[in-house]
Amino acid sequence: MNNQKNKANNRNSSLLRRFVGYYRPHRKLFIIDMICAFVISVFNLVYPYVTKEIINNYVPNRLLNMLIVGACLLLGFYILKSVLNFVLQYWGHLVGVRMQADMRAQLFGHLQKLPFSYFDNNKTGVIMSRMTNDLFEISELAHHGPEDVFLSLVTIVGSFIMLAFINVYLALIVFAFIPLIVICTALMRKRMNRVFGEVRVVQGEVNADIESAISGVRVSRAYTAQEHESGKFGRGNKKFVEAKSRQYRVMGEFFSTMMFLMDFLYFAVLIAGGLFFYYGKIDAGEFTAFVLYISTLITPIRTLTTIFEQIQDGATGFRRFCEIMDIEEESECENAVVPDKLNGNIVFDGVTFGYEASDGKNVISDFCMNVEAGKTVALVGPSGGGKTTICHLIPRFYEIDGGSITIDGYDVKTLDRQALRKNIGIVQQDVFLFNGTIKENIAYGNFEASDEEIINAAKAANIHEYVMSLPDGYETNVGERGVKLSGGQKQRVSIARAFLKNPPILILDEATSALDNATEMLIQDALNKLSEGRTTIVVAHRLSTVKNADEIIVVTQKGVEERGSHEQLIAKGGLYKTLYEYQLLNE
Repeated sequence: MNNQKNKANNRNSSLLRRFVGYYRPHRKLFIIDMICAFVISVFNLVYPYVTKEIINNYVPNRLLNMLIVGACLLLGFYILKSVLNFVLQYWGHLVGVRMQADMRAQLFGHLQKLPFSYFDNNKTGVIMSRMTNDLFEISELAHHGPEDVFLSLVTIVGSFIMLAFINVYLALIVFAFIPLIVICTALMRKRMNRVFGEVRVVQGEVNADIESAISGVRVSRAYTAQEHESGKFGRGNKKFVEAKSRQYRVMGEFFSTMMFLMDFLYFAVLIAGGLFFYYGKIDAGEFTAFVLYISTLITPIRTLTTIFEQIQDGATGFRRFCEIMDIEEESECENAVVPDKLNGNIVFDGVTFGYEASDGKNVISDFCMNVEAGKTVALVGPSGGGKTTICHLIPRFYEIDGGSITIDGYDVKTLDRQALRKNIGIVQQDVFLFNGTIKENIAYGNFEASDEEIINAAKAANIHEYVMSLPDGYETNVGERGVKLSGGQKQRVSIARAFLKNPPILILDEATSALDNATEMLIQDALNKLSEGRTTIVVAHRLSTVKNADEIIVVTQKGVEERGSHEQLIAKGGLYKTLYEYQLLNE
């Protein structure tokens, strides 16, 4: 039990140190913020003292000049206090926003370097929730947390000192209640931590369902599945309400307990102070000042209790932020090789691989393949054989479990990932276009390319004439995921992107499937031009498109069934011939 507590304490201490580290770039603004909070706290302590002097001295002794001076002094304090509060609100929030921006930039950069397995296992909506909701709560904590806690502690300590000057015994009676409030807060903290964490998880799931439903709205409409999506969302929404209900129940118990203690503290002060005044231990001005100081004292205590929700939200958000930041990025070999340009001689030697979620089952086992530079190898066969997986292993999107993959004699594990991927162009069936212009999407192949180079790439991909027919030409916005373009148009934009990249190695993963014959002819012509002089790996469903490949490998769930040229496999009379003749008959 003690070991678990020690581990938890060490973990919390480590999180606190990491959180404080984000203040360093903005420490000047933060220090100004804290100075303003300190001065405001001091001003809050002056008002009861001046009130006491007015009641005990200025009014009874008819010191009109001193009364006016005291009133002017208070007015000056209030004007200066308003200026300081402006600084707190503006610059204090600015510190939080800048810290939020730093964390968002760090998190986004980290996400860009995480292995593909992380994105396979985590929903986009959940990741978005951590990028937005969690970081917003952290920003609020970064501003209000230190400021409110510091202001409250200064006010509490200052109030005790001023109360002690009035009557030390009465001050001790009042502050005897403070430990009780602290103990109650500590007892409820663990339960609140757990409930707040549950709410964040459920909120992330709801966001993921919303993101999925919006992205797939055309599919749900096409299959009249609106009720199904509404039901799925409703179940998630119900879980969110239940989690929030538990959260607010715990918060209700916490705040009701705290408010009772605050009211009881005020009650105790009135009774104790009244008795002290009755027996002549304090005078009327001191009793009034004492009551005002208690009001001043209760305000920061209430602030500390009300800010507890914000502290919990921010701490939970920062913990979830750190969970992602602690995931290891794609590893690089020490002294990784950075080749200028690869020729494209690819060798798979006994490669074995299985996804994390495949329950220990290998997608490919002891796979061998030799692709000479400039040659074309086609991977064909039924779905589930691992053809796309083989393509993903070449640019090292995943780490293999056994064997080796070499390019030009370099083990891909020894190559710098960026350098390796710069030498590989990929055209997939499911084309992803970013929400931007056609020009911007083609330029993904080479951000330094000139307009002329982008146009030449579009011409080579047989998309230039279509682009020029649009009112805005290359500045036409393609919409989210390229929704404003047809499947064939998106495919040709992705081919233009690959032309612009001009890589020595080309991977074509079902690049012509699900297209009409006329569009397929245009795209196949573009792909043939793109493949010239490059090492090309083709994954194809339509076998008629790979007849001219230098080698065809038939891959099934059992592994490599057949390999050879089109003529050799037809002559062999095996699975390839069966598939080819079946497709030919259908066509």
